[in-house]
Amino acid sequence: MTPITLTLLIFAVMLVLMAARTPIAIAMFAAGTVGYVLQAGWMPLASFLNTQAFARFASYDLSVIPLFILMGNFATQGGISRALFEFAAAVMGRFKGGLAMASVLACAAFGAICGSSVATAATITSVALPEMKRHGYSGRLATGTLAAGGTLGILIPPSVPLVIYAILTEQNIAKLFAAAMVPGILAMLGYMIAIAIYVRVVPGQAPEHDDAPAITARSLSGVLPIATIFLIVFGGIYTGKFTPTEGAGVGAAATFIAALLKREITWQKFKHCFYATAEASAMIFMIFLGADLMNSALALTQVPGQLASVVQGWGLPPVAVVAAILLFYVVLGSVMDELSMILLTIPIFFPVVMGLDFGMPKESVALWFGIMVLMTVGFGLLAPPVGLNVYVVNGLARDVPIAESYRGVLPFLISDTLRTVLLLLFPPISLALVKLIS
Repeated sequence: MTPITLTLLIFAVMLVLMAARTPIAIAMFAAGTVGYVLQAGWMPLASFLNTQAFARFASYDLSVIPLFILMGNFATQGGISRALFEFAAAVMGRFKGGLAMASVLACAAFGAICGSSVATAATITSVALPEMKRHGYSGRLATGTLAAGGTLGILIPPSVPLVIYAILTEQNIAKLFAAAMVPGILAMLGYMIAIAIYVRVVPGQAPEHDDAPAITARSLSGVLPIATIFLIVFGGIYTGKFTPTEGAGVGAAATFIAALLKREITWQKFKHCFYATAEASAMIFMIFLGADLMNSALALTQVPGQLASVVQGWGLPPVAVVAAILLFYVVLGSVMDELSMILLTIPIFFPVVMGLDFGMPKESVALWFGIMVLMTVGFGLLAPPVGLNVYVVNGLARDVPIAESYRGVLPFLISDTLRTVLLLLFPPISLALVKLIS
């Protein structure tokens, strides 16, 4: 069996199992097992599993993932989201489409201490959707806005997919977070501009005027916990007071204290935070193991290395190669979640990109490519037929047909496309803050 045939067989096994609704971790593990055994046999596979599982899960760097997830769970269960939305509504409510813009602003602020797209979408939806309905917003605009706003949970640091990218590519997590900051803010502003244009072009989607509450000391105090936690965590990381892992621990503790001060977290909610963190972390770590085995089987075929050589031999402009990879991510995002995509493809695509000449230092290329992947992953969270964020928000808005929700995200997908092209053509936008902390 030729290497190419074996590689296609490995991917075919994975896709068939995914089509049969097998969990992605098991599908990758099974595909990797088939490929590894066909090339090396059972005993080398057993030896690999004996060492790889411990080597992967004993990594100190991985502890940052459950800590950031716990931080997000404390924020979700601690009632911080409602205060954020109330403040955002007071700021943006005077504009047409203001409550929709306020939802995006609240998602961005919540994402600054959450790191999960789905958690951000679900949490802000539970607060913002009833208010948007009460003020006469269409189900299409409301659900589309909240699904798109949820992606800011990973586009604005901390971001679990970005942490995984950093671990896989051995890049500095703090520098990746800095690189994601400007693109994340651009995403927030782009969504707000998309709303402003949409409500004027398409009539009947939003009221002509929202009754904006006044900005009071109470509403202002609602954002202080978020601002304080963000400054403590990222200020400490970038001033060298602690590492990203230590910063995640400090952030989780600070978010827990903020939840206690709001007096909304009960013993049951406290336990739920740890249960939810354990479930999410276990899921991610199992995907890690499945992806490790599958990528090792692919490495034995030597096809990824050959692919890098072939691409370099084509003589294509480096930006065109990255654009083709991003288009592949858009297609892959229709059948696979963001973590699985990153774990499966980065070991294949990263060497290809690093072998190209962009006229930048290799570290800058690695950081910029990570941001480009993150932007494209956010696109996959909205685009049909999967669009995980759309499913989550639509599940909370049961009176809105899912077809309407998919129509509602179209303006935001246009915004995503324009932003991705901008960042692709002008890498310094992503690297601006990195130079300040280097």
